[in-house]
Amino acid sequence: MLVDGTHYRTIWIEGRTVRMIDQLALPFRFEIFDSPDHASTARAIRDMVVRGAGAIGAAGGYAMAQAALEAPSAPDELAAYVQRAAALIKGTRPTAQNLFYAVDRVLASTLAALPEAPKARESASREAEAIASEDAEAGRRIGEIGAVLIKDGARVLTHCNAGWLAFTDWGTALAPLYRAKRDGKRVFAWVDETRPRLQGARLTAWELAGEGIDFRIIPDNAAGWFMRRGEVDLVIVGADRIAANGDTANKIGTYEKAVLARESAIPFYVAAPTSTIDFDCPDGDAIPIEERSEDEVLTASGPEVSTGAIRTVRVAAPGSRARNPAFDVTPAGLITGIITDRGLRKPRGLRESYFVTNSKLPSQSS
Repeated sequence: MLVDGTHYRTIWIEGRTVRMIDQLALPFRFEIFDSPDHASTARAIRDMVVRGAGAIGAAGGYAMAQAALEAPSAPDELAAYVQRAAALIKGTRPTAQNLFYAVDRVLASTLAALPEAPKARESASREAEAIASEDAEAGRRIGEIGAVLIKDGARVLTHCNAGWLAFTDWGTALAPLYRAKRDGKRVFAWVDETRPRLQGARLTAWELAGEGIDFRIIPDNAAGWFMRRGEVDLVIVGADRIAANGDTANKIGTYEKAVLARESAIPFYVAAPTSTIDFDCPDGDAIPIEERSEDEVLTASGPEVSTGAIRTVRVAAPGSRARNPAFDVTPAGLITGIITDRGLRKPRGLRESYFVTNSKLPSQSS
């Protein structure tokens, strides 16, 4: 995607340095964060310098490549080093399936190339780059497939940020809007602010403005009002993990939007690459839900209107405590369909064999 006329991916690697768009600085500053080693990249994932399912996966893959490049040359020591790195990286964001997918894939590729250390390092770097490129291509395909669902003049509600910042490129929930816009359709987006980190108000709004798509930011608890008034035609959200039965984990507040959409007879779609599906996870109750610091709920940060200086202020009564689950689970029964890079799927009865062996896209009605 373009930033001031220049094409960027969300994350990439140069030599041993992983470079990523600093999402903590957006939308007030556009900065590139340089991560020199796998431990630094792991911290960037944990601290949400990089965030979003696919981008986390790409970051995890690159971090594993960094670990292989840093490791001692002795085969046993190299293997032990990358295995320790894998445990560290996986521990940063427990809900994100793409992270585990990427780390395991690069780890397996590295170990398979031993005992020759140069080949192991080369294999790790090649696999990490492949994961990032596949993620970008998956977003492009999701855009093409999902754009069919968007009619000219459609009003689409989305939650959190599942655009190109959340993936290597294109994104998932926003990719159909981008494709529809390029196809000449008029598209409007309702953007949930997404408390407490405001990924909608800060990141989705920044992306949509850059794409020239008309939008309005709304409070998280206003979505039902606009649905009831008939001002929402469909909902598209992303996913951080999809269980084998179609239950889906996404940013906290997604479940509420699905319930409201069902009550208002509005189609509710989840957009995600097949790498987000965890076929070893039977249902939503088995998805680990990350709980983050209560300070994210009790405080807010942003630039002062007069000076532009970034300040953090308390927004809750002194002495208050908070709970801060980062995700919730939407049952498959509330989901109209899952837009994947392999086609539009019904949420129930996802089958690993289909995604592994079927080279043709399913019909939109399958």
